[in-house]
Amino acid sequence: MRKALLLLLTGCVVGGLQFSYAQQRKYTMAEATNGLRQQLAPERVKQFEWLPGENAYSRLVTADGNTAWVKYTVPAGKADTLLSLTALNAQLFSAKPLRALPALHWIAAGTAWFSSGTTLYKGQTDNGRLTFTTWCTLPETAENITVNAASGNIAYTIKNNLFLRTADGTEHAITNDTDSNILNGKSVHREEFGIDKGIFFSPKGNLVAFYRMDQRMVNDYPVINWAVTPAYANIIKYPMAGGKSHEVTLGVYDPATKKTTFLKTAGEADHYLTCVTWAPDQQSIYVALLNRAQNHLWLNQYNAASGEQVKTLLEESDKKYVHPSHPLTFIPNKPDQFIWWSDRDGYAHLYLYNTQGQLQRQLTKGDWIVNELTGFHLPANEVIITTAKESPMEKHAYAVNLKTAAMRRLDTAAGWHDVQLSNDGAYVLDTYSSGTVPGAAQLLALKGKWQQTILTAADPLKDFQRPEIRQVTLKADDGTPLYGKLILPVDFDAAKTYPVIVYLYNGPNVQLIRNTFPYSGNLWYEYMAQHGYVIFTMDGRGSANRGMGFEQATFRQLGTVEMNDQLQGVAYLKTLPFVNQQQMGVHGWSYGGFMTTSLMLRHPGVFKAAVAGGPVIDWSKYEIMYTERYMDTPQENPEGYATANLLTQTKNLQGKLMLIHGTNDDVVVWQHSIDFLKACVDNEVQVDYFVYPGHLHNVLGKDRVHLMQKITDYFEAHLK
Repeated sequence: MRKALLLLLTGCVVGGLQFSYAQQRKYTMAEATNGLRQQLAPERVKQFEWLPGENAYSRLVTADGNTAWVKYTVPAGKADTLLSLTALNAQLFSAKPLRALPALHWIAAGTAWFSSGTTLYKGQTDNGRLTFTTWCTLPETAENITVNAASGNIAYTIKNNLFLRTADGTEHAITNDTDSNILNGKSVHREEFGIDKGIFFSPKGNLVAFYRMDQRMVNDYPVINWAVTPAYANIIKYPMAGGKSHEVTLGVYDPATKKTTFLKTAGEADHYLTCVTWAPDQQSIYVALLNRAQNHLWLNQYNAASGEQVKTLLEESDKKYVHPSHPLTFIPNKPDQFIWWSDRDGYAHLYLYNTQGQLQRQLTKGDWIVNELTGFHLPANEVIITTAKESPMEKHAYAVNLKTAAMRRLDTAAGWHDVQLSNDGAYVLDTYSSGTVPGAAQLLALKGKWQQTILTAADPLKDFQRPEIRQVTLKADDGTPLYGKLILPVDFDAAKTYPVIVYLYNGPNVQLIRNTFPYSGNLWYEYMAQHGYVIFTMDGRGSANRGMGFEQATFRQLGTVEMNDQLQGVAYLKTLPFVNQQQMGVHGWSYGGFMTTSLMLRHPGVFKAAVAGGPVIDWSKYEIMYTERYMDTPQENPEGYATANLLTQTKNLQGKLMLIHGTNDDVVVWQHSIDFLKACVDNEVQVDYFVYPGHLHNVLGKDRVHLMQKITDYFEAHLK
């Protein structure tokens, strides 16, 4: 494992060299809370998109107070202004000018579109300049607007039904369900399994597949709207672990015949359908069927015209769970070959199959995971990916040969890299940051050594007092390495002692410790360091980017193994002479809120004060898809649910605990903390509590400043 960077943010120490910064002031709470989304965000390449059919890209550029879409050729770098905000407003919005340029999407060489509200505009280039006219105006209530560049067809939803506007302007009502609990064209399964949409155009765009979700059998759940008088209940469907789940099918609509065919996805009605992929010839659709127990998967091929199952290409099973999250990726110009993602060897890797279901070869292998598949470099017969090969704390781009599985790294700098491949696979945009690099972007040729830096971001934090940050590696009780960060108070004096706050999440699919900018990971951590706190954060077993063994260590016992790991962090903190062991606090949100409350109740006396936000208190009240993957059902695993149930453990509380919840939380529903309060009252246990009216699972916007001040004040009151 590469030795992690040691950042002295009273300067930056790398390789024995120190770069001093002028440091004048502390963060305001607003800067510490929202600064990285606003005025303290490093400069980034905005609205980057490769142009189809050209070695060129467009991006948003601001100069002399005006913003414009600018086209750049590659490799020459010739720049041409396509259209400025001022010119666009003069073209289309003189009555009510836009304040910013919307996202620009390319349809073909010289043709692009954007949307403003539910009106879509199409533009053509003439002498290097874009001119836009109104393409179409969809109903004001249209959502999930999906444009197919190949056909010009547009799909969208209104309430719970799906509609299609074909290129000739004809409107098709694909569904007409009158029951609002039958949803069409929307993402399903509460967006687990990598699902983020419900509309799937065929390669030519003349057919559209869509999810249909029937949730009539799911229990109603009230989310109260307190913003009006009298308040009223917004009834949602919330499938809780062990209860009734919704039922999903997949339809295929043909506008030529105006008929819908549903795939005959046989099996249990409440199974999961994911990895939806059209075959290149549009004759078939591939769907991964996952049983409700989530331990057996079938990758099936269906006839798109009849809905009949053609065959099962492969099956995967696991004693704990299978977690499909990616559609098939067909090899360009080889419609009989595709790439399949699998965790079968313990890590997320890529496998090359043919459409008969025969494995051709494993493309990637090792004790690391593949993060993304971004495209193909066909002249070299390569697929372009990003991986955690160097370190779980970094992400790098690689080209993998489809025939030999040979890998070559594309980037050179340490840090966290994201890449966008040009349409012909000849060039890649590599954007990255690290503890010492606020942001950078460069273009790389996939053949040869040509590269061009198009952005080097200045350090937006150079004028602030910055703390020293130390990379920490500990070991779990089974010897597994655990990665964390120790953030020291500014003006640190090793002869003094300081209060400490442990910030944690430690749940599935999340990773806190990464080599990104800022290296602290959060300016609130730095704010607290400026006010005399030590901050410690660590990814224990169960968290992301370390493979299935690391993630599945918590199976059927959420909140046990993870707490053991976090207590290893506490033991480490207690070895540090500058840590005040009597003044230790812990804070987390969502899964981190569950962990925070669990530590206070199941390991009382370790922490003097804690703040738990949006906490899961009883896993039987959390959603089916997530909970049953990691815990099985309450009926199958009563001991695991009972051990993790914090309602029965309030008598153990020592120290000060504050719970915070959004009143309109539809993820971890408000009942979790309400029931916890009732248990505290029943057991005569004092606990502090605060709610954010109208907020969902996260408190965002200007109110987040209030939230972080509330949390800070609580620690100030009880740790100092």
